[in-house]
Amino acid sequence: MTARRFRDSARYWRTPLLPGADLLTAEYHEHTFAPHWHDAYAIPVIEEGAECYRYRGTQYVAEAGTVPVISPGELHTGSRAVDEGWRYRVMYVPVDYLQALAAEIAGRAQPLPWFGADVIRDPDLARRLSRAHQLLEADTDRRRAGSGSGSGSGSSIGADSVPAGDALAVESALLDALSTLLVRHGSTAEAPLRPQTNDPRVETMKSLLAADLATPLRVADLAEAVGLSPFHATRLFTQATGLPPHAWRTQLRLQRALAPLRAGASVADVAAASGFTDQSHFTRHFRRVFGVPPGRWQSS
Repeated sequence: MTARRFRDSARYWRTPLLPGADLLTAEYHEHTFAPHWHDAYAIPVIEEGAECYRYRGTQYVAEAGTVPVISPGELHTGSRAVDEGWRYRVMYVPVDYLQALAAEIAGRAQPLPWFGADVIRDPDLARRLSRAHQLLEADTDRRRAGSGSGSGSGSSIGADSVPAGDALAVESALLDALSTLLVRHGSTAEAPLRPQTNDPRVETMKSLLAADLATPLRVADLAEAVGLSPFHATRLFTQATGLPPHAWRTQLRLQRALAPLRAGASVADVAAASGFTDQSHFTRHFRRVFGVPPGRWQSS
């Protein structure tokens, strides 16, 4: 029997049970993710099909039942590895949340958790993460239904619509899944630095690129700031970050656009404030990284 082909469909959502996190339920076939990074830990569970992605200089394939964790700030891609595509659930867990959980487990302060680059093949962990994600999504849907039911509770998230026992069970499943990930596969060892990532000239160029995202810059401006030719400045930056300066700045613009979108700012205003030439330019780049247009991401 021929496997069904997945369609490009993505739903982003949030829950008060995992503060500051974005969660994603999605399936993809045609979509290809451009090189990008996240400010949070990306913790996916592949439920069907398979995804291929480039991460830390190596190409990986994550099949159903695997957990391909991506650490914060790490450049990576994403596309289908099999004809039908892939379906997955993802938690984008804030750095401070996972670090605090690691400290609770260890009983003392911990450095940032670090995960190896290899795909995690741990079926039991995958089941725990998938179950927690499903429970969080169902709980979020109940809260939304409650807030729009006209019950007069006055809660913007409909908390009264969810029995306390259910919320407790959901949060317990979440803590169980993330704790299992940390205990079995987390490390306190720092990821090895790529060559030249700590070069002060690269940091100077990053600071210049990030200072005012709406201000136009030329390669010559970066080169002059670090005393190199435009060619050598671009080469140094690209070797250290994995992206040329203009692409790195685009990724930073997209990450910084998320907060005003969450706050309800219009897509057009966010595009202008983030330094994109127009709304269509912003939308095109946003969809390549997040899989949906900014308006849909905002409404979900």
